[in-house]
Order: sequence, then structure tokens, then C-alpha cells
Amino acid sequence: MTTRIFENRRVWQLTPGEFLAAARLIADQEAEHRPAAVLGIARGGVRLAETVAGQLGVPAVVVRARHNEPEGIQQAATGRVLLDDEHNQDALATLSASAPLLVVDDICGAGATLRAVADVLTTTISPSVLRTAVLCRNEGCDYPLGSWGWDVADWVHFPWEPEPEHGRIEALPPLTALRSSSMPPTTRA
Repeated sequence: MTTRIFENRRVWQLTPGEFLAAARLIADQEAEHRPAAVLGIARGGVRLAETVAGQLGVPAVVVRARHNEPEGIQQAATGRVLLDDEHNQDALATLSASAPLLVVDDICGAGATLRAVADVLTTTISPSVLRTAVLCRNEGCDYPLGSWGWDVADWVHFPWEPEPEHGRIEALPPLTALRSSSMPPTTRA
């Protein structure tokens, strides 16, 4: 597992306007890959999945996976991901086998959550293409994302979360383009 980086200089804040701008960029980029559905990892990826799926005209499906149990700022990553197997089985039953899929989340800290969800998808549905997109990527992460908006080295406050109790809040800079990995998306052999 990679180590997340925290400079402890600020709490980045993603404004609602920047969230929508980033979601539009993700939808625009992913349109060419024609995902059959956008899977959002609950809780942080749900609004992103709904927004991107709405722009692409495909269903949004929620999968449940938790990496950090407490919600506070700078909680240590355990490397253990808790999957809600019963919910996920029902959610994935709505998807066609071997369909191209896009998985989204708010942030990729170490990659453990995305890795766990990708493993479940690969073994249960075997998507023809499995792409990933997140709003933010911690600079210590080496998970091969398809695309992301911001590289961050501090905690990020998202619009759907309660206000942080401490820390200097600083807005993320405007996003004009997505970053992408040189790694190809996961495809079925």
C-alpha cells in the first residue's frame, strides 16, 4: 500500500462550482469510451456518479466500500476496505456482463478502495473495459487511475461533507483539464 502525503498546511476545499466543472470534464472525456454505467463508490463518489451519468445519459449505480471508518480530518488509512457485499451484489445485478464501466470516487488516497471495487467488478461482471476517474488524487498514490482533477498533499473538504472543525481552509484552484495516467484501462483478455 502506498503512503498518503499530508503537508498539514491547509484543508483544500472543493467548491460546488468546481465540482460541477470537474464532473463535466470527466463526462466529456469518458463519452468517447461509452460506458454502459457509471459506478459511484459510496459515499464520496455518489454525487459524482449521478452527475457524470446524467451528462452521459447512462445509469448511475452505487457500490458501497469504506476505507476510513471515522470521518475526521487526516484519519490514518488502514489498507483494509469494508465492502457491503449484500448491497453490492444487488447493485451489480443490474449491470450487463462484459459491459464497459466507469468507476468514480471523490478521492484516491492510497488506491485500496478502488482496487477492492475493481477486483469485485472483475470477478463478478468481467467488464470489457474498466475505467476510473476521481476528483482528487493524493500525491503519494500510485494507483493507475484513468483520470483525475487535482493532485493534493493535504486533506480535501468536499461540498457534501460537514465543515471541518479545524485547519486553514483554502479553495482548490480552478480546473481547466484533467490529468491522466499513462497506464491503459483494464480490459478483458
